[in-house]
Amino acid sequence: MMHQEHRESVCNILAIETSCDETSVAIVQNGKHVLSNLVSSQIETHKAFGGVVPEVASRKHVETITLMIEQAVEQSGLTLDDVSAVAVTEGPGLVGALLVGIMAAKSVAFALDKPLIGTHHIAGHIYANNLTADIVYPALALVVSGGHTELVLLEREGQFRLIGSTRDDAVGEAYDKVARALGFPYPGGPYVDRLAMEAESAVELPRAWLEPDSYDFSLSGLKSAVLNVVNQKKMRGEEPMTAEIARGFQESVVEVLVEKAIRAVKAYDVRQLLLCGGVAVNKGLRRTLTERCEREGIELLIPPFEYCTDNAAMIGAAAYLKWKTGEFSDLRIKGDPSLSLEKWSTASIG
Repeated sequence: MMHQEHRESVCNILAIETSCDETSVAIVQNGKHVLSNLVSSQIETHKAFGGVVPEVASRKHVETITLMIEQAVEQSGLTLDDVSAVAVTEGPGLVGALLVGIMAAKSVAFALDKPLIGTHHIAGHIYANNLTADIVYPALALVVSGGHTELVLLEREGQFRLIGSTRDDAVGEAYDKVARALGFPYPGGPYVDRLAMEAESAVELPRAWLEPDSYDFSLSGLKSAVLNVVNQKKMRGEEPMTAEIARGFQESVVEVLVEKAIRAVKAYDVRQLLLCGGVAVNKGLRRTLTERCEREGIELLIPPFEYCTDNAAMIGAAAYLKWKTGEFSDLRIKGDPSLSLEKWSTASIG
């Protein structure tokens, strides 16, 4: 739904994020200034199940969302009358979880008679970088999260073009599966990262480069290779060399991510590389990518830890793109687990 372009000098977006197992509400001013950003994590709840249970996640969102909206407004120092628009993650994500946030956002937008902005979750991760720095175009985003591993070209503000994605497991998903094989609880990524950083040596594991000109990723073969090493050790009655396996796995993942990202930066002649998504907190990836970019003379943006994992501030940052172009959603929007990032691109440039 298109509206006339807004020219208010101050835009306060109330943003809601419930795509998976974090409930988050934020108030973001002009897509840059975070006035409040509350996050309620469900990790302890899902740990018992070894992964996120969608029905449980939805129920937890329902329990906390109303109170969090009230607290986010209170902490921002504003009132509901100061809210310019309401933004919410429309997809991708778990459909039941998305619906909780969407119903809450619709209710607030309707009650306040304010525009509603359905927002793409990955656009949020990318524009989290804009909360602490200025994105310069053209830019390239390396998106690494529990459900996504993608290279996204941003030729202009609000324009997204997918140039590479995973053909099977996402990076975060692969980390969790490898962690489970090594005996760690959910979420396993931080355990593998920490062990990898401490290990003296690494078990040699394969790199999935795919076709020479491909920017896609594949992690299922690497995950299988890790399971083979673990099982062979068990069959021989040996200790599985957990730290060395973790380091070998991490080195394989990081090398492919970094090499493909750097190759794409050069091929598309971009001015910045943006690291985005929950796996952007991974110390091994951050360090290797930072060192490589310094060596290549590439400007690298990485959001602070609190804006890497799922949060509503990033949704407020991305929604501001649509505010500037006057592209609003109507009250019939639904949760869309397969929402296209490219199609979500803004229709015009603000």
